[in-house]
Amino acid sequence: MAVEIRVPTLGESIVDATIASWQKKEGDLVQRGEVLLELETDKVNVEVNAEQDGVLQKVTKQVGDIVAVGEVIALIEDSSNATEGVAKSNGVSLVETVSQQSPTSSTQSADSQRPPSPLARRIAAEHQVDLTQVKGSSPHGRVTKEDVIQYLEQNVQKTPAQSTMPSTPVAPAKPVQPSSALLSQSAPAGIGREERIRMTRRRQTIAQRLVEAQHTAAILTTFNEIDMSAIIDIRARRKETFKEKHNVSLGFMSFFTKAAVGALKAFPFLNAEIQGTEIILKHYYDIGIAVSTDEGLVVPVLRDADRKSFAEIEREIADMAKRARANGLGLADLQGGTFTITNGGIFGSLLSTPILNGPQVGILGMHKIEQRPIALNGQVVIRPMMYLAMSYDHRIVDGSEAVRFLVKIKELLEDPETLLLEG
Repeated sequence: MAVEIRVPTLGESIVDATIASWQKKEGDLVQRGEVLLELETDKVNVEVNAEQDGVLQKVTKQVGDIVAVGEVIALIEDSSNATEGVAKSNGVSLVETVSQQSPTSSTQSADSQRPPSPLARRIAAEHQVDLTQVKGSSPHGRVTKEDVIQYLEQNVQKTPAQSTMPSTPVAPAKPVQPSSALLSQSAPAGIGREERIRMTRRRQTIAQRLVEAQHTAAILTTFNEIDMSAIIDIRARRKETFKEKHNVSLGFMSFFTKAAVGALKAFPFLNAEIQGTEIILKHYYDIGIAVSTDEGLVVPVLRDADRKSFAEIEREIADMAKRARANGLGLADLQGGTFTITNGGIFGSLLSTPILNGPQVGILGMHKIEQRPIALNGQVVIRPMMYLAMSYDHRIVDGSEAVRFLVKIKELLEDPETLLLEG
């Protein structure tokens, strides 16, 4: 008897998905709980598991197809019917067939739970790298661009030592380029100079929502700068004891999260949203923390940030970032949020204008810390400075309110002891 594999419920407001990859093909033996395929939704990727042992009899939808919740996408034939028949026809028992195929099948399943990232595939294709020879460093063994680049570097480094001296002169090996250079190399003559790549569902959704934010909100950005000396000093003095006690590093994000909460309490219209002709003021503080992944930006939500200690904030942010990059976030991790913080400084950004994460009406942008000369008490001194940007929806937030909100954050961060009182 065949069992239908259907698209599972994907979460509130999500009615369809795209088939990202099949981990099994028709005729493969599958075991209960084994990953059959991966679905790509607007927010997260979802694995679909086999509900029983058997043989994948039929695949009705292919990679790239859009499927609706509840739609049949495959059939699994009960192992007692299908597999036993196949085994007997080959002159072996079912137990022998499973024992012979399970190790390979399980290995392939484990190795292929996460297909190589699009960027990894592109770099591998450009440099004729066999991706099966590249070991993935992510938690699920997924091969990323860094893994391919590392493989190329190691390969080039080993080649001269392992090769004997040729009898005729040859050109020296071409050095491996850094990741940015690998992507910008001109295509060799005779090879297509353009490549068409399907946008992932996540990238399509990011594009759609950013455009929607620009079209539906009156976005303005105000800027300020902060002297990071006090925070850097606290981290230098407390980092070792903090890590020993809480088993997590004391980073910058806990300070900025606490400061954002303190400022939101002082200016509640930044912690709101518009619904029709009404303003919904939120008396809770669920702070979205933007995380960059291979497949685009995601914003997991730190719930009730006002009730959490520095250690709890750091621990939860580290966990969210790790799961985001391993594609392990659930829909509940991404839903909601009353205000967002994004940090372009980790990539070297000196100044930017962040776009709202609708329906939120405020987003704080952090940037690179730079040693800069400033005037202090009539003297020029060198200080670690950071530019801050705060984009807001001018429909309900006035310019003076936005400026004072950012000034409040500046005051809290330059005198971090006040975060214990205000945040």
